[in-house]
Amino acid sequence: MKAIVTGTSRGLGAALATTLLERGIPVLGLARQHNPALTHVGPGLTQTALDLSDTDALMHWLASDEMAHFLADDDAVLLINNAGTVEPVGPLGTQGGGAIAQAVSLNVTAPLLLADAFVTATPAARDRRIVHVSSGAARKAYAGWNVYGATKAALDHHARAVVEDGVPGLRICSLAPGLVDTDMQLQVRSSDGARFPARERFESLKRDGALIAPAVCSAQLVRYLLSDGFGADATADLRELASA
Repeated sequence: MKAIVTGTSRGLGAALATTLLERGIPVLGLARQHNPALTHVGPGLTQTALDLSDTDALMHWLASDEMAHFLADDDAVLLINNAGTVEPVGPLGTQGGGAIAQAVSLNVTAPLLLADAFVTATPAARDRRIVHVSSGAARKAYAGWNVYGATKAALDHHARAVVEDGVPGLRICSLAPGLVDTDMQLQVRSSDGARFPARERFESLKRDGALIAPAVCSAQLVRYLLSDGFGADATADLRELASA
């Protein structure tokens, strides 16, 4: 088994890479920069510095066949599309075209391109599994998060439609991980309250200890990803699966 994980430089992506490596699963990490700490976890790590919000750079990397080379000769392969951004935050008309385009490139275009290349690079006879890391914001609207929510909802619908495609040997799930104590949560709590009215709620969640550690979330996510039940639903919430 081998796994490709995006956004491994920090947060949940780094925790996911750690969990997989500790299970003896080789990982190809894609992120803007390498994570030196992962090199001490165990063997089997490959890191590629790649800005996934740069579509041209991503297309160039995909044309290099590095993905196909990494995934070669293994019966089970995983893709975890974890990298994402919550920016831009604010109501329509205050976000800026460049910030919107960058968010769509990172949160939607990159996962869809990687998913397509992942399937192309792997024979149908293999056990192929894709996770889109989604969000509760894909399923509940928040003022100030119209871009973030829309991009995550796009991943949900992509997973639903892929299931309808019936691609042989492929399982996919757009999975909301819950409230994870990452830099993204810090960024949310640092938002301008006028642009993101729900900021106080997220501040209280931190104060009340309601956020889960990335390592705990990654262990739950990988356990589900490797389970026989993975992909039974095209969209899911990890909190509900963990409590079931």
